[in-house]
Amino acid sequence: MSDPNLWDNPEEAQKIAQEVTRLKDSIAQHRELSDRHSDTVILWQLGMEENDESVYPEVTAALAGIEKDIEHLELTLMLSGEYDNNNAILTLHAGAGGTEAQDWAQMLLRMYVRWAEKNNYKVETMDFLAGDEAGVKSVTIMVAGTNAYGYLKAEKGVHRLVRISPFDASGRRHTSFVAVDVMPEIDDSVEIAINPADLRVDTYRASGAGGQHINKTDSAVRMTHLPTGVVVQCQSERSQIQNREQCMRLLRAKLFELERQKQEEKKAEIGGEYQAIEWGSQIRSYVFHPYNLVKDHRTSAETGNVQAVMDGDLELFIEAYLKSDLSQRG
Repeated sequence: MSDPNLWDNPEEAQKIAQEVTRLKDSIAQHRELSDRHSDTVILWQLGMEENDESVYPEVTAALAGIEKDIEHLELTLMLSGEYDNNNAILTLHAGAGGTEAQDWAQMLLRMYVRWAEKNNYKVETMDFLAGDEAGVKSVTIMVAGTNAYGYLKAEKGVHRLVRISPFDASGRRHTSFVAVDVMPEIDDSVEIAINPADLRVDTYRASGAGGQHINKTDSAVRMTHLPTGVVVQCQSERSQIQNREQCMRLLRAKLFELERQKQEEKKAEIGGEYQAIEWGSQIRSYVFHPYNLVKDHRTSAETGNVQAVMDGDLELFIEAYLKSDLSQRG
């Protein structure tokens, strides 16, 4: 940062500045935890010297807070992937089942937004396709902040809901599925060749919220990358230019993920071709009836506090996934 020629290359300088900020934040967290621990020890010692038992609840609460923050820092140490530090692009697709599945997608969207808010991440809607009667058919959001992708990559897969459907007049139990896809946002420092001649760009009238303007102009954009068949679309912005820019961000992320999976010799493909959104393919089940349980089938992590999970408390599952992934990588 002290190099006088640093800003001759603004893009590289911006990356270095962001890295400096990240490192400073890590050091500040360590110092803040160390200071809190020292203050708690001093308080305990004073209480012991004066035989003052009233400090016990305060010390206990302080130590519990320190322990929780240390556990969070330990979790960040598990994020060793090259792109774990990046923003995350998260897409939800409702499975078969009509309104019931679309309502489940809406519930999951709320869950992820609540998780992001609790962790001080910024959420930006990139594409939103409303359900026919209620809920969401598909939605893509950007979760921006340090390690967003590192944490949210644990959510990629099919999520299953079992409950008494509020849309069934007979009060029968229904099972619904939603596919969650998660990719890292890729900045311009990563070279991803996209030939304009390989793109088919379609514009159409957006649907959903947005007032009269959104239905009067062809502001929505759909891009098809012809060599791979990858399709992305965006209709969340008011102007066609903005939606084009959003589509390019999505396309870069999807093409990067596609190439990365090829290099890792994985069978899974990206670009709208998801694992079957049905029985037997789910990574996690959310049971509201006849009992309350959320269970991750990859790690066996589970909790009976369904409401807390739907309010964004995902740390149990994220931590279990990261630990499992770390052990598998040796």
